[in-house]
Amino acid sequence: MTGIVYKSTGSWYTVKSDEGNFVECRIKGKFRMKGIKSTNPIAVGDRVDFELEESNDQVTGVINTIQDRKNYIVRKSVNLSKQTHIIASNIDIVFLLVTINNPPTTTSFIDRFLVTAEAYGIEAILVFNKIDTFDEAALDEQLYLQYIYENIGYQCLRVSAQERKGLDKLMLLMKNKVSMFSGHSGVGKSTLVNAIEPGLNLKTKQISDSHSQGQHTTTFAEMFDLSFGAKIIDTPGIRGFGVVDMEKEEISDYFPEFFKLKDKCKFNNCLHKEEPKCAVKEALEKEEIAWSRYNSYLKILEGDDEHYRTDIYDEDRKNSDKSRG
Repeated sequence: MTGIVYKSTGSWYTVKSDEGNFVECRIKGKFRMKGIKSTNPIAVGDRVDFELEESNDQVTGVINTIQDRKNYIVRKSVNLSKQTHIIASNIDIVFLLVTINNPPTTTSFIDRFLVTAEAYGIEAILVFNKIDTFDEAALDEQLYLQYIYENIGYQCLRVSAQERKGLDKLMLLMKNKVSMFSGHSGVGKSTLVNAIEPGLNLKTKQISDSHSQGQHTTTFAEMFDLSFGAKIIDTPGIRGFGVVDMEKEEISDYFPEFFKLKDKCKFNNCLHKEEPKCAVKEALEKEEIAWSRYNSYLKILEGDDEHYRTDIYDEDRKNSDKSRG
């Protein structure tokens, strides 16, 4: 039998068979994945082959094959630095929720997210949430960001979960797809999902206190079927995902507007820093490329990873302090 993994709790996996039945499955023996050093062999979203077994009047299953993944996303495992934890696989679209001021989403967070999605081969769409709360300055900033990212080729949506604005367009993009929502805590992820599917009370709120301190409690991703023919993977407690290990030379390939200019640089291994006759820097001077994007690129190039991680948690901690005060 074949099915999709909807939930994993470490040793057991909830699989929905192609016939529509949910079966609790385990894996037999050790799974060795080709080329992936991972702490978990099977992830939510995996298509698997399994056999049924009956024991103690309960029907369970044994997974014997994982079908090839279209893509997958990882979170770096904190204590086993060489290993990764696969959060989810076979994702069609990832929506990044962006808020302008409550909490603020930085361009470096957006860009790191987009680079990672490009590297994993997942379509990313920016969703500007809480548009009902904008004053004129916030609206200006939001429209400017939208202008930058639409020019690069990223689709942007403007929504208000509270006022149900822009939800139809979002739901249309989700139909018949497996989607994920991501963003800082406080950007309104659970409110938005519950506005799209009122019966689905996602448990996204409970974790913010322990996580604000930057602790990694183990939380498991889970897939849900929505009433309008969409699937969503919820990843409580996971804010961003680890940037895949990439060579310095390839980072600019995941900035589409840099990649387009690559052939025009004098050196084919140009890092767009101090090299002469660099097409990216020329475009930057002409303001054809946004400075915020170039700054994000330099940060990733310089491996500013740790700084970035503590920053997110620090920012979240301050925000949760504010909301408690």
